[in-house]
Amino acid sequence: MPLATIKVIEGVFSNDEKQRMIEKVAEAIVSVEGENLREKTLVIIEEVKSGDWGIGGKTLTAEAVKRLRAGK
Repeated sequence: MPLATIKVIEGVFSNDEKQRMIEKVAEAIVSVEGENLREKTLVIIEEVKSGDWGIGGKTLTAEAVKRLRAGK
């Protein structure tokens, strides 16, 4: 049974966006593993608290990610 875990910073993505992530990741897995595993394919989104995530030794917050998404 395929399992994909997606970690995102809490407060960045809407429920609709998270649902689209789940659908698209499941589709990608099914495209490789085959349609028979669709009902056994799990996708989990785990939200990490803003400020509990770091890249390159620097804390990353929800506001910083929102600015990145906006191209700022």
